[in-house]
Parts: sequence; structure tokens; C-alpha cells
Amino acid sequence: MDTKELLKKVRKIEIKTRRLSNHIFGGEYHSTFKGRGMTFSEVRQYQYGDDIRAIDWNVTARYNEPYVKVFEEERELTMMLVVDVSGSEFFGTSEQFKKYTVTEIAATLAFSAIQNNDKVGLILFSDQVELYIPPKKGKSHVLRIIRELIEFQPKSKQTNISEALKFLSNIMKKKAIVFMLSDFMDDNYERTLKIVGNKHDVTGIRVYDKHDEEIPNLGMVQMLDAETGKTHLVNTSSKNVRTHYKANALRLADYFENSFTKSGAGTISTRVDESYVRKLLGYFKRKG
Repeated sequence: MDTKELLKKVRKIEIKTRRLSNHIFGGEYHSTFKGRGMTFSEVRQYQYGDDIRAIDWNVTARYNEPYVKVFEEERELTMMLVVDVSGSEFFGTSEQFKKYTVTEIAATLAFSAIQNNDKVGLILFSDQVELYIPPKKGKSHVLRIIRELIEFQPKSKQTNISEALKFLSNIMKKKAIVFMLSDFMDDNYERTLKIVGNKHDVTGIRVYDKHDEEIPNLGMVQMLDAETGKTHLVNTSSKNVRTHYKANALRLADYFENSFTKSGAGTISTRVDESYVRKLLGYFKRKG
């Protein structure tokens, strides 16, 4: 993609998603994700007028003179966008590829965050962490994130959600607002998710296509596995084939819902031909 085309795409997404974040999501985001309140800063000697309830009795006993704990209000939040860039994201049969819906949702969330003067960071993953952009503030930073979401070419096409969660857990030492965006065509990540969910405010956003869950009766069809690159001849007229395909898709969707719920995390599921705006707003209102 040449620079002119890339900038045109970035501008198009910026206009659409900034309008959403300005008029719809800004207030909802602010009321849903509040500051962390008071956090410990230091211990210092007692001064006349200090609240005696703030006295640190352990330190006071050690030095034989009164010391108090000092707290400061912690307003700033950090949002981490953890985005799946594996091969299955380049699939869509209705409105657009899942990748583009994911990009729009991520951009909307990012603009909502910077409206509230919060930092935004990005992790792109396949079966490995493909790119990490540390959290920063500002419009130019969000535009860089959008550019990466549009044009980044991953080394691998496969998926490993657990690896992305482990990386997040290692780099984010303070509590963050985490949005993980994927079609969640993977399992075996519940244990890692529980560890991350105990520390961070996590939401999984599952973006899927209707044909991720059902295949139509089209007879014998050559199908490409976007993650392995292998081609398979599939008899879609077989009821057993269609039933097995659907059962596996529903199993992964149930695993997603159950794993996130058990980990104390939130979930949103939106199909590419549905309004993700309505889904996000409903989620924010319930969470707030």
C-alpha cells in the first residue's frame, strides 16, 4: 500500500471513529472507567494539622517519633489494545473483513481514551507478539496505532491468545484497561486469562462473520485455511460436515464467553454485519 492510499484510509477511519468517540463514547467511557482513587505515595514525618488517622504506627514505633502515610489521587488511566492479526482476521463474507471492523472498534476506543487524557498502547499478536507500541497520549500517537492496524503485515498467520496475554502480564506492572479484539478461534487460554483478569480490567471483544459459524450448502468446494495456508476439498452438501463445522464454532464461542466470565472479565460479541456501536454502548452502560 502506497503512502497516499494509507493516509487516505487512516483519515477515513479517523473521521468516522472520532465522531463516534466525540458524540457517543466519550461520556460513556469516562463514567465507566474512572480513576483508581487514592494511591500510596510516601511516608514522612508528622506535621501539625495532619490527620492522626494517617499515622503509620510501624514506622512511628521504629523511629520513636510520629510518621504519616501520604496518598495522592491517581487520575491517569492506561488503555491497552490487544489485537489479533492472524490469518483468520482477513475473512469476511458480508460487509467487510473482520480486520477492518476490529480496526474501527480499536480506533473508537483509542480516541475515547485520549479524550479523557489517558494513555493508549497497542499489542498486535498472531501465535507470537508481532508488535508492541508502549502507551502514550495524544492524537498523533493514536493515528500511528491506526496506521499499524491498517498496514501491518504479521510474520505468522496462526493464533495463540495465551502468548499475547503472557506478554501483556509481563509488561504492564500497573493496572490497565485492556481490550482484547479477536475472533477468538483458539482455546487453552483460560488459565493465563485468570492471571491477567486478577490484575487488569479486561474486556474481550469477539468480532466474527456469520460464515465463521455456518457454511452454506455449495457442494464440493475448495477451502483455504487462512492460518495454515492449506487448501482442503470440502463437501458442503454433507449435513455431517456442516453440523461438525457449526459445533466447533459454537464450542469456541462458548469457551470465549465462559473463560472471560470466570476470569471476572467482560465480553462483547459482534458480527461484522451488525452495529458494533450499539453493542459497545450497551456494554458501557451495563458496566458503568
